[in-house]
Amino acid sequence: MNDQQLLRYSRHILLPQVDITGQTTLLDSHALVIGVGGLGSPVAMYLASAGVGTLTLCDNDVVELTNLQRQIVHDIDSLGQLKVESAARRLGKLNPDVRVQALAQRMDAAALAEAVAKADVVLDCSDNFVTRHAVNAACVAARTPLVSGAAVRFDGQLAVFDPRQHDAPCYHCLFPDTGDGSDGPCATFGVFAPLVGIIGCMQAAEALKLLLGIASHAVNRLSIYDGLSGDWRHMQLARDPACPVCGGAH
Repeated sequence: MNDQQLLRYSRHILLPQVDITGQTTLLDSHALVIGVGGLGSPVAMYLASAGVGTLTLCDNDVVELTNLQRQIVHDIDSLGQLKVESAARRLGKLNPDVRVQALAQRMDAAALAEAVAKADVVLDCSDNFVTRHAVNAACVAARTPLVSGAAVRFDGQLAVFDPRQHDAPCYHCLFPDTGDGSDGPCATFGVFAPLVGIIGCMQAAEALKLLLGIASHAVNRLSIYDGLSGDWRHMQLARDPACPVCGGAH
């Protein structure tokens, strides 16, 4: 690290769990963010500010006025722009040292597998089951850790899956690949603006801990947040031996 980086990341370096070695690891790391909306906004901003060296952002949507209520990486000047381009512009101003790769596409299985294989951690910030299951399958195949988030109305969920661990469960063990595959639950049910920030920040925190090798109780656990009461509930997850995605992965 140069002198400017030592100053920029000094508050991380003061943490014994991070130190110079950990910050150097972050600078050399690559995170793949699927979806740059409500969850992806705080995820991308905190990973960039923390110094994750390479961020690949994947989203084929454009910024609309209704997004600005909660998707804080975008602004009024972003309207009509591709979300990945809007986010890349904002992250470039936040931390010019971070390399941002913008993929404005819905990736097929082959492209997704290639992107996941290049990443050290994947953050699923999408809003539909089809994408979540596709990302999960690619992470299991590549043995890449996955941090999954969801938020709608006042309800949030966080789950961390690490297929590098023996007998680790996957997203499919928790949720079968049946359900509403359409986009737009926020448009249908609404979403409390700070909720996506809470869950997205938790996703960023867990991704950073995975990259740093810091042990976390969030791995292989489903955490459910009630935004009305402020309460969290946690459930430990176990691998389904009959899971068609990870059942024979170990």
